[in-house]
Amino acid sequence: MATSGLYPQTKVLSRSFDVKDGHTLAVARERGAYQALEKALKMTPAQLVDEVKKSRLRGRGGAGFPTGMKWSFVAKNTGKPTYLVLNADESEPGTFKDRYLMERDPHLVLEGCLITAWAIGASTIFVYIRGEYPRSIARMEKAMEEARAAGLVGKDILGSGFSCEAWVHPGAGAYICGEETGLLESIEGKRGHPRIKPPFPAVEGVFRCPTIINNVETLSHVPWIVLHGGDAFAKQGIAPDPANPRSNGTCGTKLMGVSGQVRTPGVWEFEPGITLRELVYGYGGGPLPGRKIKAVIPGGISMPVLLDHELDAKMGFDELVKAGSGLGTACAIVMDDSCDMVDASVNIAHFFAHESCGQCTPCREGCHWMEKVLHRIADGDGQPSDLDLLEGMFKSIEGRTICALADAAVWPVRSIVRKFRAEFLARMQPAPAPAGA
Repeated sequence: MATSGLYPQTKVLSRSFDVKDGHTLAVARERGAYQALEKALKMTPAQLVDEVKKSRLRGRGGAGFPTGMKWSFVAKNTGKPTYLVLNADESEPGTFKDRYLMERDPHLVLEGCLITAWAIGASTIFVYIRGEYPRSIARMEKAMEEARAAGLVGKDILGSGFSCEAWVHPGAGAYICGEETGLLESIEGKRGHPRIKPPFPAVEGVFRCPTIINNVETLSHVPWIVLHGGDAFAKQGIAPDPANPRSNGTCGTKLMGVSGQVRTPGVWEFEPGITLRELVYGYGGGPLPGRKIKAVIPGGISMPVLLDHELDAKMGFDELVKAGSGLGTACAIVMDDSCDMVDASVNIAHFFAHESCGQCTPCREGCHWMEKVLHRIADGDGQPSDLDLLEGMFKSIEGRTICALADAAVWPVRSIVRKFRAEFLARMQPAPAPAGA
């Protein structure tokens, strides 16, 4: 589609997406792959951590935690090996950015992992990929084979004395294994039950050893930061809010996607600053012919919905929170005016009830109870008091579990119930008349 007049793309992570055979080592090295690794191996681990801290790179998996700070937490001198785990589960509905990176530029992903491993002192990298991504699994395994044959993975990498192995670990399709400690349990061959923290993975992670866990997109930024410097990365995107001492801004570039009821679904790369409206109407092409946009979830299914008049918020961590939602994975799900929001809430509630690991009572019981009440309303058997019942459930579920799956179940459903209350009331039976009336 023509992009004249639209917010411009800044292709850094995606610059090889359309290059023929860009996933192969030969083509990747022609385009500069592993130059950052060569430079990084001449730096000290402490220098690398400081450079990433300067960049203000935040986790791209949804939480947005400062990456350099996370690296600095890794336990030292424990007598145990240190591990790096790449979270490539990407099981968030409507999200498909990490898949593009692994399928189209796996050597960029691997290079980011190797640099990170050097920075944190890890000698083994586990790349945990969801089982429904067979091409991603194949491309990453092939990239590791090519890199190993070229002396880029294994013993004495590039003659530096640094040795590091890398392996792909396919998952079995559980949403809960996208949660970092559930993922660690899965790697160890156990059920994906999230762990109580502390201890945090940086102290006691996979196999009870110090472990750093990062998202695919997060570590794919690391080679650019090494080559161009943390300060250059921090100048891109949205600067920290000077009025908020806890703000880290949304720096660098960001892969953003659009799916759902739009004309041109896809994934693009921008410096944060583009508005959700520009993303959905500009690059997403807007609603289908004859339709109007009714609601948008900005980043995966786990964020609260925004209405059409709320779409002028910038795609940044702080900005979308102020708008009443969150950046999440930055892959927007669009619903037009043909979408029944009661049915949408049932679908969302069913997903989270099905994917709950069952470890925590508020989530195990609450998500199924929430789905049951929403089904009752959708079937026409609900009462207005059910909306108050749901509000009570939201309070009983949110913030009361080991991991954030329960919170993720509440946020979109609560926003739909509140913003589309009339649709819920329209599906209900009239309240029964008082006795004796």
